[in-house]
Amino acid sequence: MKTVFRCVPSLACTLALFASLIAAAETFADEPAQLAGVSEAVHKFVESKEIAGAVTLVADEKQVLHLDAVGMADVAGHKPMRADAIFWIASMTKPVTGTAVMMMQDEGKLSVDDPVEKYIPELAELRTRDGKKANITIRHLLTHTSGMAEISPEEARKATTLAELMPVYAAKPVGFEPGSKWQYCQSSINTAARVVEVVSGMSFVEFLDKRIFGPLGMKDTTFYLSDEQLSRLAKSYKKTGDTLEEADLFILGGKKPTSRDRFPAANGGLFSTAGDYARFCQMVLGGGEFGGKRYLKPGSVKLMTSIQTGDLKTGFTEGNGWGLGWCVVRKPQGPTEALSPGSHGHGGAYGTQAWIDPEKKRIYLLMVQRSNFPNADASDVRRAFQAAAAR
Repeated sequence: MKTVFRCVPSLACTLALFASLIAAAETFADEPAQLAGVSEAVHKFVESKEIAGAVTLVADEKQVLHLDAVGMADVAGHKPMRADAIFWIASMTKPVTGTAVMMMQDEGKLSVDDPVEKYIPELAELRTRDGKKANITIRHLLTHTSGMAEISPEEARKATTLAELMPVYAAKPVGFEPGSKWQYCQSSINTAARVVEVVSGMSFVEFLDKRIFGPLGMKDTTFYLSDEQLSRLAKSYKKTGDTLEEADLFILGGKKPTSRDRFPAANGGLFSTAGDYARFCQMVLGGGEFGGKRYLKPGSVKLMTSIQTGDLKTGFTEGNGWGLGWCVVRKPQGPTEALSPGSHGHGGAYGTQAWIDPEKKRIYLLMVQRSNFPNADASDVRRAFQAAAAR
């Protein structure tokens, strides 16, 4: 028996129809538009096997303007890339660490000009190679001008907490007078995160969850994936000749993404989605406020996202300076040509990239997982995405 419903013209029927139209409009509004040319620009690199797949996102302070997934998350498993795919974002973790430090400065618990030894006594004996005392400040840590030495992969595998890393760092000589040179430094960022632990009384994981990720609704941003999140992790690849082969995530040191038997790598250990990281960027673009909640003072956002390294040559592409955990575009060129001066963000080792353009009020996010770009910060994929997205 087939039941047919007829709507007799009435006020109730008219209101029901109106309500359904509103619901449909709201549903459509929740589905971000696709900006012309962005997906096509990135898909060319899928077809040429430069990458297996990608997620692209463009947003302003209030809403997502573009979100799309192209290619495959798992080539052998025939799994298409999804918009909510999870990526190892590597050094895109560093701006999060810088933000955590600035939150503590806003609360009066530290100053970025404080000596690091004030909070981590083990580092009081740090010396340069010629035996001089290394007077390292938190500012030096976040601008990659500390000169601190790196640890070996074996030393990293043994540590399960940030606290365990400090004596290892303390035993190594500083490479140059702090503040005199820019040299990309993983140990300094992890040290900055340890300072956050000391002054907040929380583990770095707990701090980020309670103060940043939870309030911002970044439900898929973590150092340690759940089993469900693991099922959405995009596989990493390296290009060998004309083919793509699966690649390991070296940050894990041979351990699983779900394993908690490793320290929370504040220098580059986070996993995230495009949607999650966009929320973080929207907070920063909003001057430290998002969804009616303030996370940072506007002055603190300006400080950390403006150049703090003077005339020092910095970065892996030309025309950039460094803020407090952030790369800052001084003179747009090459892969940053489509951005405005003062744009800030960070890339990741496997090709991910986030830029915030404060002049255009735009956020640009590219999520890919390829391990052996000749220079991930200057990859052709990144150039093509940026040029298309910033039109």
